[in-house]
Order: sequence, then structure tokens, then C-alpha cells
Amino acid sequence: MPTTILLVDDHPIFREGLRALIEKVDATAVVGEAGDGAEAVRLAGQLKPDMVIMDLTMPVMNGIDATREIKKQLPATKILALSMESDRFFVVEVLKAGATGYLLKDTAFAELSDAITTVAAGETYLPRKVSTLLVQEFLQCIPEEMSALFQNLSPREREILQLIAAGKSMKEIAYDLGISNKTVENQRQMIMKKLNLFSVAELTKYAVRHGLSPLKK
Repeated sequence: MPTTILLVDDHPIFREGLRALIEKVDATAVVGEAGDGAEAVRLAGQLKPDMVIMDLTMPVMNGIDATREIKKQLPATKILALSMESDRFFVVEVLKAGATGYLLKDTAFAELSDAITTVAAGETYLPRKVSTLLVQEFLQCIPEEMSALFQNLSPREREILQLIAAGKSMKEIAYDLGISNKTVENQRQMIMKKLNLFSVAELTKYAVRHGLSPLKK
């Protein structure tokens, strides 16, 4: 079944262009469009899409408030925020509201496609340009006692954690390391269990907090 998508942006010409691009992404179907946050909440309730691609700056109701309302009504619906803003406030607030990903409007089609596929699979998508903004917001929320937990990781688990911090998807990590996607997923779950973390975003924050830099190819 295709991933059903609701497009939300207050500029019709932008929605038209975005719709044309999304139609090129495999296994996706745009089922509706909204021009403001209030309309987005109403249509989401009617259409129950798998995903909402949400602009943040709109009249009537902004995208952050609309995201919060949609997630209250439809917890399973995934929200991919789409904005011109790379300000830390917008990134952090929309993720707190329940968005699963954040994408800048000046992105290339390939990244848009990756973001939709990643979010549809239940993973968090953050471009490298904005991932550090999220990390900076939460650096001081990580207890110092978690440092000791890092010693419990195997060399391969540390390598995978490092690649996650570099913004790699599970598929990319599997390719880089020459292992199966299932093995990577199992390793990631074990890392999260050992570190007492619950999401890829938290793994990324942890990695940066402990000085893990991206691996060189």
C-alpha cells in the first residue's frame, strides 16, 4: 500500500511543485492539500493520512501548533516538517510537538525522497545541516553518569553509534559495514538498551556529547 500524504503549505504554487515531486517518489500518494494549519488539522481528521508534510509558517494556525493537534488526534500519523528556517527554535519546537523529521525547503529532490522514505519507515530524519541544532538543545540533558555506560559497548556497536551520529540511515550503515539491515537494526536496539536511550535522536545526542566524530570514508 502506498504511503498516503497530506501536503500543508500556504503557497499554492509551492504545493503544486511539491506534489509533482512527491509523485515521483515510489509508493506514495498525495491524498489532500491544506493552505493553513487549521485546515490541515481538519483534513487530517477526515483523511487520516500516513504522513503530513507540514510547513511551519502559515496563517490562522502555524505548523507547530497544527503538528501538536494532529498528533493528539492521530498518534500514528507521521509529520515531516518543511521550512525555510534553520533556526534552532523551529527545529526543536516542532520535534517536541511530535514531528518525526525536519527538512529545509531549499533541499534537492533526492533528499526529499530520502526524508519521506525514512519517516515512512518510522525513523527520524534530520539533515546534517540542522542535526547539530537539535544536539545543542539537549547536550546538557544527558547525565554525566551515562559516560560509564559507553564502556559497555562492543567495538562494532561503537562503530555503528558513530555512523548514526554522522547522519547515516540504517540502510547506509549496513552497506558501509557489509552487513544486513537486520543485523544493523539488532545492533542499534542493543546499543539503545545498553545506553538506556529510546530514539535515534537520543543516540545522536549521546554520540556528539561524548566526542564521537563522523567516520572518514
